[in-house]
Amino acid sequence: MAARKTSRQASPGTAGRRIAVLVPCYNEEVAIGQVVAAFKKALPGAAIHVYDNNSTDGTFEAAKRAGAIVGREMLQGKGHVVRRMFADVEAGVYVLVDGDATYDAPSAPKMIARLVEENLDMVVGCRVDRREDAYRRGHRSGNRMLTGFINKTFGGKFSDILSGYRVFSRRFVKSFPALSGGFEIETELTVHALELGMPVEEINTPYFSRPEGSESKLNTWRDGFRILWTILKLWRAERPLFFFGAIGVVEGAVAVILAEPVVATYLRTGAVPRLPTAVLATGLMVLAVIAVASGLILDTVTRGRREMKRLSYLEHGSPRAER
Repeated sequence: MAARKTSRQASPGTAGRRIAVLVPCYNEEVAIGQVVAAFKKALPGAAIHVYDNNSTDGTFEAAKRAGAIVGREMLQGKGHVVRRMFADVEAGVYVLVDGDATYDAPSAPKMIARLVEENLDMVVGCRVDRREDAYRRGHRSGNRMLTGFINKTFGGKFSDILSGYRVFSRRFVKSFPALSGGFEIETELTVHALELGMPVEEINTPYFSRPEGSESKLNTWRDGFRILWTILKLWRAERPLFFFGAIGVVEGAVAVILAEPVVATYLRTGAVPRLPTAVLATGLMVLAVIAVASGLILDTVTRGRREMKRLSYLEHGSPRAER
């Protein structure tokens, strides 16, 4: 009877579904109990999984006391934890959220309902901060820059690619390779959705400051550069023709500029007085042709890899079908 009552009280998107809340954690003893309690209240019946990532405080014990299903991941970095959770946990709908109590648990049913009703594969909780100090200095501008780069490069329409609050379908989670090791995992999640042409949406959600005594693990410059480096690697891997083609065009343009006076002198006098310049121009042009050819070959390989990922994605049912 109690189970039936919970099902009737649940929102249309959550009723009768296996929902897993995934919380990667590192030194969040102060906040994790609050996070677990909030999601238990917002999503009654959902399984709350907290994976501790070598915390040096009492995060593991605090999560256990709060009633979460607790696991460990020894490889340091959020990306490693997310990969482990995606592999270990079986569910029909997945909610990924940070363990710092900055995200709004009551928004989860609305996000899940949108995922199920519109048969989406990812819903991103776009952060709307409730206090000026919720974002650290430089994070807004960095997020805008990285989001703009991703949208322009991969054809997205996101406004907050670095949000750690997301809801996924099972077919997204089980087709995601998770190659990143750190905080750049959000970028990889976004690009995975764009590369496979998955239906995705954003929903505005409140974003709060950390609880007193809780400290951010983000390093603005270090993690910003790591995210940018990840974007460049993904650009090379997923858009090789454009990436290597751009290199080839630059090399070819420099070769033409260097060769122009040498060729003009040769046509006028029949001599090549600047042999080193001629050799350099020739070498650059050869490299330009190699770069373009490499881009064409790798583009074919990438298409085949994308087709395999798409087939893996299609092995699982849609959000409406999964329970």
